[in-house]
Amino acid sequence: MSGLFALLDDVAALVRLTAASLDDVAGAAGRAGAKAAGVVVDDAAVTPRYVQGLEPRRELTIIRRIAVGSLRNKILIILPVALVLSQFAPWLLTPILMLGGTYLCYEGAEKIWEKLSGHEAAPEERADAAAADPAQHEKRVVSGAVRTDFILSAEIMVIALNEVASEGLVPRAVILLVVAIAITVLVYGVVALIVKMDDAGLALARRDSGPVAALGRGLVTAMPVVLSVLSTVGIAAMLWVGGHILLVGMDELGFHPPYALVHHLEVIVHDATGPLGGFLGWLTNTVGSAILGAIVGAVVVAVMHLIPKRKKPAGAHS
Repeated sequence: MSGLFALLDDVAALVRLTAASLDDVAGAAGRAGAKAAGVVVDDAAVTPRYVQGLEPRRELTIIRRIAVGSLRNKILIILPVALVLSQFAPWLLTPILMLGGTYLCYEGAEKIWEKLSGHEAAPEERADAAAADPAQHEKRVVSGAVRTDFILSAEIMVIALNEVASEGLVPRAVILLVVAIAITVLVYGVVALIVKMDDAGLALARRDSGPVAALGRGLVTAMPVVLSVLSTVGIAAMLWVGGHILLVGMDELGFHPPYALVHHLEVIVHDATGPLGGFLGWLTNTVGSAILGAIVGAVVVAVMHLIPKRKKPAGAHS
């Protein structure tokens, strides 16, 4: 009988130890996710623009496909690569992340160039393309969104990894897995709510109740403006996040002047603006990062789009 009680006591101790470990993982995952909050907001702002102009009944399907692609990016590619590099070649993480940051700067600058040059596809053109070959158009939309999400996801996971670098390999992997799933569910849950809010408004507008119907009509009227604002925020976010990755990366690799300048301005603004110092200091850093992102992105856009290609030799056949 005493052996049974001893066994039960061991089981209870094991349960307590497991619960404590789970609490530690949850706490670490929460801290890591909080550090990546800025990029999470950017991710949520970028995604809705991909479903603008598409058939409403396909919006949730497209968001689900992007979310699955995002989760696949995080779990099957970014997480194992980040763990291996952090274990055996941590010095490679920063250059790889900077390549991703450069791509984000290019994406943001290209969108601005398309708007300014008139090369951006009008909503009617996007609708025509979707109508001509819906499956192919949807595939292109999802592919572009998942490609951009890959960079943002890599930034999120590396930020989270830096927060738990002192943990062992297995706890690190579990924490990053929790962060990957939780952030993907959060981001794409919010995106789904945003893009379907006009449908919810339409349903409310059909109610008999005056105030409820008025709220529904207000949602329907507001959603095009909200989506347009989010699209602009998404472009700005790509420049900000990409520029910040480059700013921090250059500093870590030994080229300090850009980061030192932005940080110096941030401190001046923080110290000179009293109670608003925290927010305005952060805003200064954000603007500085976005300016760097815009400059780098503009250079890449110029190389990709504006520098004339060499003419083919006479007699060459395409």
